[in-house]
Amino acid sequence: MLAISVEFLHGTFRGDPDGTAVTGRLTRGEWPPSPARLFAALVAADGTRQASRVTDGRELAWLERLPPPAIHAQPDPWHQKLHPRYVVEHVSRGKPTATTHHEYVARKGLLHRPGVRVASRNPLVVYRWDVEPPDAMTLDSIGRRAARVGYLGTSDSPVRVRVVTEMPCGAAVEVFVPDPKGNVRISVPRPGDVGVMDRMYDAWQERGASATRSQFATLLHFSTYRSPGERDETDRGEVVAWMRLRPAISGRRISAVTALFKDAVLSRHQRLHGEPPAILHGHGFAGSGYELARYLALPDVGFPRSRGRIHGLALWLPPGSDHVQRQQARDTALSIDGLVGRGIEASVEPRGDEKRPWAANPRRWQGPSAAWVTAFPVIHERRGVPSLREAVRWCRHAGLPEPVAFRSRRTPLIPGAVDLAPTEVNRPGRPALPYSHAELRFAEPVRGLIVVGAGRQRGFGLCAPVDE
Repeated sequence: MLAISVEFLHGTFRGDPDGTAVTGRLTRGEWPPSPARLFAALVAADGTRQASRVTDGRELAWLERLPPPAIHAQPDPWHQKLHPRYVVEHVSRGKPTATTHHEYVARKGLLHRPGVRVASRNPLVVYRWDVEPPDAMTLDSIGRRAARVGYLGTSDSPVRVRVVTEMPCGAAVEVFVPDPKGNVRISVPRPGDVGVMDRMYDAWQERGASATRSQFATLLHFSTYRSPGERDETDRGEVVAWMRLRPAISGRRISAVTALFKDAVLSRHQRLHGEPPAILHGHGFAGSGYELARYLALPDVGFPRSRGRIHGLALWLPPGSDHVQRQQARDTALSIDGLVGRGIEASVEPRGDEKRPWAANPRRWQGPSAAWVTAFPVIHERRGVPSLREAVRWCRHAGLPEPVAFRSRRTPLIPGAVDLAPTEVNRPGRPALPYSHAELRFAEPVRGLIVVGAGRQRGFGLCAPVDE
């Protein structure tokens, strides 16, 4: 990947999004700062052709061919409309006017409309391209240009720009994603923009201020983005937190582990952010189907030496949750430092970059794969012998594609999958439902997490991808 981070040193940004600031009717500033604006700043940082001093311009040709980037930025900044003010006209023709300033003889006052200042809680904006980074020389040239960028937008928006090949610390978790069905239009660079900027610069040298950007409409290229608060029609929810347990706990304690995990999340959320939303606890929830949080235990399964011990935890939120709910749930879950209950005492810590234990690694559960097998038994939604038709119902209720093949067995189908007794599955005081281990096969590879059945909110029906 390639990432360019822009840190606003004053915590604010001011830029005219579409040329309407001079009318005084602009009420919302440009946000996030467009990739086209960043590209223009990189062009201006060292110029082009004979004006270049520290680069040769080939890095600009490489940059303008990139696809629209994902933009990590705070989605709901404060937009402050600035008051118009009068300023002194810099050029005086020596003619007396009725609007001359007492302090500046024969200088005329002009009305200046500064537009809108945008203040974000997170001053760091990151542009991310999921592409192979360029060669070392091109990457170094981009970095040299970035180091010479002093501000973005107007001069009262000083910035520090850096070029990296991994996500920088402090980047916003919310992402503006390119999506043809999105709700935001953002200007992006296109191949040939450097040539248009050169022609615009030549016109400015010849005609001065009469050569304006509006005369070069070919520089305007808009791409459609989906903002973080906009629900993606293909969104199947998100795991907001991955955590590791030390020491590992027997898979037979799944009910107790996920119950303690849920209690810890709800109590911490109450202290940190106030009353938890209904999607976390389910009480008073007006929706239906799969739109509740899932508290998942991650066991070691699928390998010859697997024993089904729980090494990790995961908190999944449904598509109906917004970015604020996901951020608060993530902060809450990652603040948990331990689970203590009857026969259970384990420390909890956020999962780092370590690959082991594999059971706690997100890659273990994400696939994609066309075949998925249960690690914990799936609790049937209806009584009776399960069939493909019933498995289709499970998947539809879990927000998954319909399977094309299905098999079920009372005992585990892969090594390490947990074989539970009825008292370890059904909760006291609740109607007992049948359960079994199952294999689901889809027509196309599906990405995880895959959790099906009536007990998916407490970790039952968790599936692991299997090789074809």
